[in-house]
Amino acid sequence: MLICDFCGSTREVIEQTGPWEGGLKELDFRAAIDNLLPLQEMEETRVTTCPNCAAQLEFDPAVHATECPFCATPVVADTGTHRHIKPRGLLPFALDESAARDSMTKWLGKLWFAPGGLQDYARKGRKMSGIYVPYWTYDANTASRYSGERGTVYYVTETVVRDGKRQQVQVQKIRWSPASGHVSRFFDDVLVLASKALPKRFTDALEPWDLAALEPYRPEFLAGFRAEGYQVDLDEGFVEARAHMDRQIERDVKFDIGGDRQRIHRIDTNVSDVTFKHILLPVWLAAYKYRGKTYRFVVNGRTGRVQGERPWSTWKIAVAVILGLIVAAGVGYVFAQNQ
Repeated sequence: MLICDFCGSTREVIEQTGPWEGGLKELDFRAAIDNLLPLQEMEETRVTTCPNCAAQLEFDPAVHATECPFCATPVVADTGTHRHIKPRGLLPFALDESAARDSMTKWLGKLWFAPGGLQDYARKGRKMSGIYVPYWTYDANTASRYSGERGTVYYVTETVVRDGKRQQVQVQKIRWSPASGHVSRFFDDVLVLASKALPKRFTDALEPWDLAALEPYRPEFLAGFRAEGYQVDLDEGFVEARAHMDRQIERDVKFDIGGDRQRIHRIDTNVSDVTFKHILLPVWLAAYKYRGKTYRFVVNGRTGRVQGERPWSTWKIAVAVILGLIVAAGVGYVFAQNQ
């Protein structure tokens, strides 16, 4: 159900049927790289780059000026358009703004050395912004051949001299033997952030996302929210996806080698049937300028998980240090008196 924040009107989201039944349709990676995707998979939107943080902001036709939700900088729409791959699916927001704000203030309240004023400011400050953040997902079949060594741990008894006395001790040794073979794995929905406006350490910490609940993309879901255009191109995102795949393949190889220790000399991987989706994931975002510093907080729009720039209160840290010194001095005094 879609609800208007201004008048309270509601509108039911009609369930649709189509080729995505049983899962959203993947798109061919090579066709996209060669600019051979069907026209219906592309779209043009009004996109403006924030002059401060370089976020790609999409504007509705009637909106000409706003504030960047990522860094609170005033932004004016230009007259240009941006042609890009249309989102294939999205996760609708499950939390409203008040629930997201509650999650954020509770998170701030658990930070011992955060300024108390910031928590109050965040609780009473302007509304958080609902942002659909762009991601890529990649699927691929991989087949890898490897060569390496399998290590078997064994122990031998050796005589050593300690404190002038001869002692027998057990010493660990490793016996290495050649190992080779092949492993294969299908990677499904390797998730890569396609935004450069948010620190990756924040968005990674918002995982996991319930990608099984992805809905087919429909503009109605974006009503009342903002959407960010992707800044990481499809081929650039695949480089990160391959790094993720390679780490998993290395773990598979070590498992296949077996033994107590493993050495990997070489892995040759063939990647095939690469497909992708451009998807949007819901994030509540707050950017507050407090005492001359900007603090950003992000909330998973599905689960309420919170991440942000950890604020520090100088006076709280100073008080903690002083109390620590007092306690240490007291313990030292009591110890001295007992002596």
